[in-house]
This record gives sequence, structure tokens and C-alpha cells, in this order.
Amino acid sequence: MKAKTWDKIATAVLYAISFLIIFLLVGFIGYIIYNGRSSLNLHFLIGDSLVNEAGGGIGPQLFNSFYMLIISLVITVPIGIGAGIYLSQYAKQGKVLGFIRLCIETISSLPSIVVGLFGLLVFVTMTHWQYTLLAGALAITVINLPSMTRVSENAITAVASKVREASLGLGATEWQTIKKVILPSAMPQILTGVILAAGRVFGEAAALLYTSGMSSPNLNYNNISLTNKISPFSLFRPAETLAVHIWKLNSESMVPDASKIANGSSAVLVIMVLLFNFLARIIGNKIYKAYSGK
Repeated sequence: MKAKTWDKIATAVLYAISFLIIFLLVGFIGYIIYNGRSSLNLHFLIGDSLVNEAGGGIGPQLFNSFYMLIISLVITVPIGIGAGIYLSQYAKQGKVLGFIRLCIETISSLPSIVVGLFGLLVFVTMTHWQYTLLAGALAITVINLPSMTRVSENAITAVASKVREASLGLGATEWQTIKKVILPSAMPQILTGVILAAGRVFGEAAALLYTSGMSSPNLNYNNISLTNKISPFSLFRPAETLAVHIWKLNSESMVPDASKIANGSSAVLVIMVLLFNFLARIIGNKIYKAYSGK
């Protein structure tokens, strides 16, 4: 058989696999949204399913998920990008670098339930914080840091090999080169790491069960404080996220219409992830064009 024929066969197989993956993804998303379509309304989004009435909503859980996302990314992104800069630009080959990479690979392979138990021991028990939003954000940070570091390192390394010497040759310092040239050029790839980290925040439940808890106190939205437990912005209050809420509804069913609320919550969670991905891509492209002058 001729090489061109084998090439056509291989191309057809790859296209078939690609379309199969797309079909499964669209079918999975469509199934979840279809089952939860009856709950996609304003009352469901801003209501509270903790109130003992049929057709409750997910307002507090939705707020907790977004707030957990912000706090977690504020911690994860600077540390992850900083680690990526160090590993790609400053670290020298040797035992120390090998040990660092071993630690990163080890942490990335840990199951989320193990990270949750670690968070329970360190962020909940040893600190005496009890179940708090900050403990949950730190547990998610432990999960996301390895992938964020690897993505940042690979992105910076790929860009630096092309522009680093040119920038230094024009008289720029090492830090000016990283800040003004390398990081903006690597922004689309780094943004991929941010999207992956954000998706883990939205979808993670096991680690948060042991750190941020399965309940939310009655909140006073007029109270703006980072420490007062009745404030929605407090870092030291229990915070049940949407993923944990779905798990609790399916396992305990302590509210009326638990199945309906769980289906609606799942649909909202999928839509949130999709919207975040699209918005992050748009914002990332605009940032890249602004820095590159395109």
C-alpha cells in the first residue's frame, strides 16, 4: 500500500477520534444542561436552598464558589508564575533543582482527598481556624500549584529561547527582559494554566469537604469585613461551594426537591466553567495584543 494511502487512513482515523471526543463532550454538557433546564432562572440563582421550601436556590453557594475562586487565584497565580520564572530563568541544573522537580511531581500526583486530609490537619486543626474559606483556598492552592508552575515554566522557556538574548543585547536588564518581554509574550500559555486552576476550584469537592466545610452561616451582606464570620467577605467562615453543595444534595437529600436542585446546580456549574473559559480567552488575547502591539 502506498504511503499516501496510509497517510489518508491515518488522517481519517485522527479526524474520527477528534469528532468522537467533541461529540462526547457536547453530549455530556447537553445532558447536564437539559436535566437542569427547569431550574435556570433568577430565583434559583439568588435563592437559598437552606431555607426549608421547595424550589430553593443556590445563591450563597454560587457566591462562595466565585469568592473561593478569587482568593485561590490570588494565592496560586503569583506563586506559580514566580516558581516558573525561577525554574526557567534562574535555577541551575543540579541536585537542588532535581529535588524541587521531584516535589512538584509528587504533589501533582496526590489525590485531592489526601490534600483535603492534609488541609484538615494543618489549615483547620493546627491553626485552630476550624472550617474556613481561607483553609479551602489554601488546600486548592496546594492542588493547583504544580500544574500552574509547570505551565508557567514551559511557556516562559519557549518564549525566552527566542527573545531573551535579543532583549539583553539591546541593553535591557534580566528583570526588564522578563517583565517587559518574556511574560507578556508567554501570557496566552500562562492563561491556560490559570483556566485549569480556575476549573479545579469550580469542580473540586473532596478537598473542600475537609477544609471549607459543608455549611454557610447566615450572612449580613451589609457587613464588609475579612474577619467577621457574619460577613460574606470573611476569610474565616465556613463556605460551602457549589460542587460541595451538589455532593451534599445527592448524598443527604435534606431539602425538598433535592434532585431538582442538584440537577440545576450541575447545569449552572457547567455553564460557569464554559463562560469563564471563553471570557479568560478573550481577556488573555486582549492582554497579549496590548503588550505585543498587534
